[in-house]
Amino acid sequence: MRHNEPVTTPHFGQANRVVIIGGGPGGYEAALVAAQLGAEVTVVDSDGLGGSAVVTDCVPSKTLIATAELMTELAGAPELGVTFEDHEGDAAHHVAVDLGRVNERVKRLALDQSVDIGRRLEREDVTVMQGRGRLEGTDKVVVDLRGGGTQTLEADAVLLATGAAPRTLPTAEPDGERILTWEQVYDLSEAPTKLVVVGSGVTGAEFASAYMALGIDVVLVSSRDRVLPGEDADAAKLLEDVLTRRGMEVLSKSRMESVTRNGDEIVVKLTDGRAVTGSHCLLALGSIPKTADLGLEEAGVALDDGGFVRVDRVSRTTARGVYAAGDCTGVLMLASVAAMQGRIAMRHFLGDAVTPIELKQVSSNVFTAPEIATVGWSQRAVDAGEIEAESVRLDLAGNPRAKMQGVRDGFVKLFCRPDTGIVVGGVVVGPRASELIHPISIAVAESLTVDQLAHAFTVYPSMSGSVAEAARRLHHSPS
Repeated sequence: MRHNEPVTTPHFGQANRVVIIGGGPGGYEAALVAAQLGAEVTVVDSDGLGGSAVVTDCVPSKTLIATAELMTELAGAPELGVTFEDHEGDAAHHVAVDLGRVNERVKRLALDQSVDIGRRLEREDVTVMQGRGRLEGTDKVVVDLRGGGTQTLEADAVLLATGAAPRTLPTAEPDGERILTWEQVYDLSEAPTKLVVVGSGVTGAEFASAYMALGIDVVLVSSRDRVLPGEDADAAKLLEDVLTRRGMEVLSKSRMESVTRNGDEIVVKLTDGRAVTGSHCLLALGSIPKTADLGLEEAGVALDDGGFVRVDRVSRTTARGVYAAGDCTGVLMLASVAAMQGRIAMRHFLGDAVTPIELKQVSSNVFTAPEIATVGWSQRAVDAGEIEAESVRLDLAGNPRAKMQGVRDGFVKLFCRPDTGIVVGGVVVGPRASELIHPISIAVAESLTVDQLAHAFTVYPSMSGSVAEAARRLHHSPS
């Protein structure tokens, strides 16, 4: 890797030919930047513009979760004095979700977003080719066109943004009807009577939480001792407590051996001999990069043991003129990170000002109920001695706005340097944590102190008041 090379190159202003393989966030955002900087840009797309983030993953899942959020809020309505009655004035005891209509909306919004991306690229004179691209050396891309035949594109730079696909196992093959990946759930027209979710990472936890909120009986099979093993331990424990309190069965330390189908029933066999039956099974076993048969290694692009493309902080691969962005790199598999990697790659190649990606400034969110948002250094890193930091945790149960909204579950946690008070990380658990993390993200990105964060006015009453209060509790009096 060429980490010591300068981060600008003398391409700015020239009509450089850029070919981008993949139309997801890493690809289309890179295309927009390259076009803005005067390059001739071609995007080779095989999965639909927007990639899995728009077509089969992020946009669809969060649209489904939007309905689940509404159901979660309705579950607490009686506490807020809201009741439901039918047209004769009798109390209604059940609110149902039409999963078929929900999924129709999910797919419609995903398609609309994909079309919008295509229109934007067209306005910026980006050429979009439907097909599958592969490298031929470092300066040519051969496209197997969707309509048949091939076309070879000359390239001064290539960006790989091919994404990743759901991981499956020979003992748990999806059939698209009863045994499903997260890309296949939106074809369901009727709600499962009992859904077994295998995998308790972000994807598994999000879908398990969402489908339970939709009124579906859910069993979550987790090979680890808790859900969300990669997240803040306090946050993960709180979420698991909430899910089990609401009726989810969580099978911890339970490893899946196989999933089979018997008519309208599925059977998940565990390695300890137990078996879990249900009407449907959702496999959330992680992702594998789409990097096979692309001519990468022949072109000098190094892959790691998992098949992910190795990149540096400005998205360069080990082959000159070849960059990579998004899930195919395995670098924090988030749409926001993919987009930033793609933008950085094009700015670097075309000689524009560029700042290498800083992963400690990336905010992320788990869209469960409650949500879990994080940014910066973690509790795990502090406990391991990787960074010296002070912390405070403030439960939302004491927040006046939370009380008004009937919110009991959640907290704000801040980390700061003990000597300077500079904010280095944070965790928010609660409704709309994805929004509430933003002031902490700004503090981390701009190296603000807890006093600076605390001195900014917050609305009263507001959930954001808890962020300011946590910062105030980390104040150090002058010695």
